Amino acid sequence: MTPRHRTLLTALALLTSLTARMPAHADPTRANSAPTPPAHTGSANGRAAPGSTATGRAGPQHAGGAAGRARTGCASSLPYVSGQGGYATYRIPAVVTTRHGTVLAFAEGRRNGVDDTGDIDVVLRRSSDGGCTWGPLTVVAAGHGNTRGNPAPVVDPRTGAVVLVTCGNSGSVTETQIMRGEVTAEQGRRVFVQSSRDDGRHFSRPVDITAQVKRPDWRWYATGPGHAVALTRGPHAGRLLVPANHSAAPRAGSSDSGRESKYYGGHAFYSDDDGCTWHLGFADDRYDGKTSANETSATQLADGRVYFSARNQSGRATGHRIDGYSSDGGATLNRPYAVQSTLDDVPVVQGSVLQLQGAGAPLLFSGPSVPTARRAMAVWSSEDFGHTFTKLRTLSRRPAAYSDLVQLGHATVGVLYETGAHSYDTLEFRRLNLS
Repeated sequence: MTPRHRTLLTALALLTSLTARMPAHADPTRANSAPTPPAHTGSANGRAAPGSTATGRAGPQHAGGAAGRARTGCASSLPYVSGQGGYATYRIPAVVTTRHGTVLAFAEGRRNGVDDTGDIDVVLRRSSDGGCTWGPLTVVAAGHGNTRGNPAPVVDPRTGAVVLVTCGNSGSVTETQIMRGEVTAEQGRRVFVQSSRDDGRHFSRPVDITAQVKRPDWRWYATGPGHAVALTRGPHAGRLLVPANHSAAPRAGSSDSGRESKYYGGHAFYSDDDGCTWHLGFADDRYDGKTSANETSATQLADGRVYFSARNQSGRATGHRIDGYSSDGGATLNRPYAVQSTLDDVPVVQGSVLQLQGAGAPLLFSGPSVPTARRAMAVWSSEDFGHTFTKLRTLSRRPAAYSDLVQLGHATVGVLYETGAHSYDTLEFRRLNLS
């Protein structure tokens, strides 16, 4: 048996041991308190939510411990339940842990339904016990009747600040209209940044950085969604890197409308001064229809390279996941996006990647695991820098869609993902103990 095979089998056994504590078909709706009505942007949310509970717990869990030290009796919790807390639907999860171990679970709060456009805010719940219980819901980026979403949070390794990048557009226009160029500049997609220096309790007002990171011929624009990346190794250590995607306008004289999927492309942008100024990095702008990079997640590998994993939006290449590498901190790609064939169980959907920290630690990927449907959230592992992935564990057979991964401690990983009787009923936080 090779060392790689031994490592994979060990990881599988560890995950199996944890998830066996909670039956695959257990009803998580019995698990957690409903979100409280949202506070105003910037309001404190450090208090524990009354009655907040978690599934699979052996006894009471007291708040205040760092994320990695939360009691192992907590296997799962529900920070967001659609229809509660003032929103019809919660979608688009993003999660990070702060320098103090607080878990920050971001989402889109959609007031009037499940649609991707309309009155949508970016909301947040905080956990001081590793994701077992959650404080009150807070609005951190209000749409004010318009659309604000695609949260991409990252913790600045130099300052400890939580930097949050989001996108927005008029609540009266759709992605299709934007891609066709049927909207004004004021109605179209814009990019914002804001930050928190008090462990996610308060956030600054959003600052518009569209002119710094969006080309004039780009129409649609989306950050992440999911956590952004803080580089900690190599010549660009300290850089904040945001994976993103866009759509481009057709060439002059083309009969295309711009709505065709071939006009999607991936890109990244970054800041080397703690989020004060931003610069465009690579842009995958071939638009040949072979691969069409859409929603993208990124992580820094143990060798210092950045790994990008993107949704292939109806490209001609066989495979729903495509990936790329950067050796210069996201400024360029080493090669164009190419199909990742060992993730062929994943449907056309967003996914998350995370390089675990520690000697010999694997690269993880999360996403649904039925090629033709959004269901059966699973976690995969790679021991060769993303060249091949092996499925470690299916978390549930229930409907599931978007997800985000976070390392909670030395041997604990969290998955914040959309699931329920229908894909968008709840955002569940599942803890995977690797010890």
